Amino acid sequence: MTLIELLVALGLIALIFGGAFMSYSAILDTLTNSQLRTGAVSVLNREIELVRNLGYENVGIVGGWPTGILERQKTVKWSGIDFLVVTTARNVDDPFDGTLGGTPNDTAPADYKTVEFEISCLQCAHFVPISMTTTVAPQNLESTAGMGSLFIYTQTGSGAMVPGVTVHVVNDAVTPTIDLTDTTNNVGVLQLVGVPTSSDAYKIWISKPGYSSEQTYEQGAPANPNPIHPYATVREGQIAPVSFYTDQMSSTTIYTSTPSCGAVQNIPFTLTGTRLIGNVPDVVKVATSSQTNELGVKFFENFEWDTYGVSVDAVGFDLISGVPFLPFTVTPGVPSELRLVYAPHAGPAALSLHTRVAGSGDPISNASVTVSRTGYSKSLMTGHAFLEQTSWGAGEFFAQSGGIDTGSVPGEIRLSGPPYATSTTSWLISNTFDTGSAASTTLFSLNWLPLAQPPSTGAGSLSFQIAANNDDATWNFVGPDGTSGSFYTVSGASIPFALSGNRYVRYRAYLTTADEAETPTVDWVGIEYAGVCVPPASVYFGGLAAGTYDVRATAIGYVDATSTIIVANGWQEATLPLSVPE
Repeated sequence: MTLIELLVALGLIALIFGGAFMSYSAILDTLTNSQLRTGAVSVLNREIELVRNLGYENVGIVGGWPTGILERQKTVKWSGIDFLVVTTARNVDDPFDGTLGGTPNDTAPADYKTVEFEISCLQCAHFVPISMTTTVAPQNLESTAGMGSLFIYTQTGSGAMVPGVTVHVVNDAVTPTIDLTDTTNNVGVLQLVGVPTSSDAYKIWISKPGYSSEQTYEQGAPANPNPIHPYATVREGQIAPVSFYTDQMSSTTIYTSTPSCGAVQNIPFTLTGTRLIGNVPDVVKVATSSQTNELGVKFFENFEWDTYGVSVDAVGFDLISGVPFLPFTVTPGVPSELRLVYAPHAGPAALSLHTRVAGSGDPISNASVTVSRTGYSKSLMTGHAFLEQTSWGAGEFFAQSGGIDTGSVPGEIRLSGPPYATSTTSWLISNTFDTGSAASTTLFSLNWLPLAQPPSTGAGSLSFQIAANNDDATWNFVGPDGTSGSFYTVSGASIPFALSGNRYVRYRAYLTTADEAETPTVDWVGIEYAGVCVPPASVYFGGLAAGTYDVRATAIGYVDATSTIIVANGWQEATLPLSVPE
């Protein structure tokens, strides 16, 4: 035989015997499971027979309701196999003689009992739990003395009922004490019929994997003196309804960054929800404090659905706004993200302003906001930010030609001299600016200061070009017409739309002079842009002096909003509501 023939033969043998072995294993597994299920049914039949031989008053769960002598959980051995048997007992309000609160009204609703057994084998592979239920009726008529009913409803915030919720009920004010665990039915209700009457004594907890939990609280407790869900009261012959809201938990990620998506590290914050567990005073259900890591990120794997406000205390930074706009909503079962956008504190005073629709509170983008007082006036556009630079020390630019001086006057670009060369043009290329995302980046304008240069330096003594890409490698510098032969000579000129949609940006500054005694200078460069990390309806004014300022916000389609704001040292924020014309 050749080697190939040998390999083919071995493969066929392995396939035949492998298939035979798998078939044998499957048959053996089926037989084993069949024997296990037969044994499990035998165990359940024995448990049911035991219940049928008990006195009616003893049919119940130890510590549960109806109370009795049956264990909630126990292990039963059969042919050396341990089975776990879980027992649930319930009083049943049969509609034959009416229902409690219905027509006709059944004043003795505990008509009979059902006992359900579920058996499982935790050590067995592929074993599916088996359930059996039996009914036990009293010999005589049921009694109503000292009995009522507790109905527990579980639903989502939108009103949909939630089945399969685990309910834990404890009442240690009655004898015997009640400590039972059960689940809501397929319409999200657990009916405890014929339980002992008791005032402010039924403690209830609800839970379900992947869902938010709820509970009742003690009336008058120091932390929550007036709970919305106090311990439940059951009165004779009446139904005590208790409704809880539960819904799917969500993953939530908090980012702290600059408008250009640069991480702001280790920022502490507090998230405070709006759902209450108590009132007068209000006690919120969720209020959690945490902080982002060195990457400016904090991830919550299981976070509760709610609408949250955020408070922050970032030393050295001012909060511009949140993205999305604050407060932010965590939707049940939907991953959510919140970006807290900061600017380095520019003192002595700083102001964050937010433009919103009057009444609805919806954010307004592309609104012009002007802050002014005697000797000061500045306008910014909501949803816009600046990639800016005010220092060109060592390592703060990419490249330069001969004849550029970035060191003799800190925070300034100028020609080397005096005397200054009059026959050459010198240049400087910036480091890369990262907007954080390509898809959502729009470049608006190129700006610089000072606006005017010494007249003797000549026309066009200071000019710029700009380049953008998505690979941080291909740099083709162009002017306002989108070609390499044009130059920006007026601050605030528009950037060609073709450069938008690029994540990385650089500028190139050109300096020349016609006077060997004078040089053009640059002390600020700002590229106006919109990006994924830029708050869509907020602006930040830093470097303000404390005092009173006039504020005006204008936006197409809205009535102008005006206000007077007293600005103190430090940081503060305010909202400017713009009305829709009638």
